Amino acid sequence: MAYLNPDCLGQYDFEHIVDYAYKKFVEGYSTIELLQKAKTQREKEEIALVASMDIDDETVSSLNLSCQHAKECQVSTCRQVIKELIEKQLKA
Repeated sequence: MAYLNPDCLGQYDFEHIVDYAYKKFVEGYSTIELLQKAKTQREKEEIALVASMDIDDETVSSLNLSCQHAKECQVSTCRQVIKELIEKQLKA
């Protein structure tokens, strides 16, 4: 697993999350299609992080979207890690 955000208490595998992002934004899968294929709650949470990429940063901040670890970290941190991984993957 790639813990590219060591402060993330969810310890999400961001390499796995960027695969969901690729499916959504490059291959054209909808969030609903990805959620229907999810087998675990963790996969659903990872897909939800990807789905938040459709929303601009200001809106996300104003909505106070958060995961179960919100007291210790912020969704905006996860979103930034995902953005960087997407950019890296698209350049490869």
